Amino acid sequence: MLIPGLLVLGVGIALMVRANLGLGPWDVFHQGISRHTGIPMGRTAIIVGLPIILLWWPLGYRPGIGTLINVILVGLTIDFALDRISAPHLIVVRVPMLLVSIVVLAVGAGLYLGADLGAGPRDGLMLALHNRFGWSIRLVRTVMEVTVLVCGVVLGGTAGFGTVLFAFAFGPLVQVTLGWFGAPRLVEEPVGLAGE
Repeated sequence: MLIPGLLVLGVGIALMVRANLGLGPWDVFHQGISRHTGIPMGRTAIIVGLPIILLWWPLGYRPGIGTLINVILVGLTIDFALDRISAPHLIVVRVPMLLVSIVVLAVGAGLYLGADLGAGPRDGLMLALHNRFGWSIRLVRTVMEVTVLVCGVVLGGTAGFGTVLFAFAFGPLVQVTLGWFGAPRLVEEPVGLAGE
């Protein structure tokens, strides 16, 4: 579940980039950094993911083997898929591509989190906040997405209709897909902190 989920995430991000109707908030952020550094977007995601894991520690959340695999595999898959997926020109193709990409991303997140081998950096921060304070997944994820979007736009990343749709749809969709793939404990009750 872990590896297919991470591959699906990487492909979903690449589809959203190629739909060219606005990126997900984290990818607006990654793109902004990429434009300043010249580092490809997938590798930028890897570099950004590592310090995010450090934010888990004060919240009592710890990485698993899946966390380390996530940091590397999703970023590499993004770059691999972007090299192989072309950008359509017709809006009647781009809009469905955008909608599919958001659903694909939520399925990938539910699948790899359901494997319970460790969340990725961004999802781990989401779960750490959920577990620590009891806030819903949809609330935490939405607040995270909006915050990082503002930072990404300031850095020069591209935002659009797809960005707004992603920011408000992804959290609720992840809550649903977590239930599909056997991770109800992540969405029904806070998990005890490490060491408790």
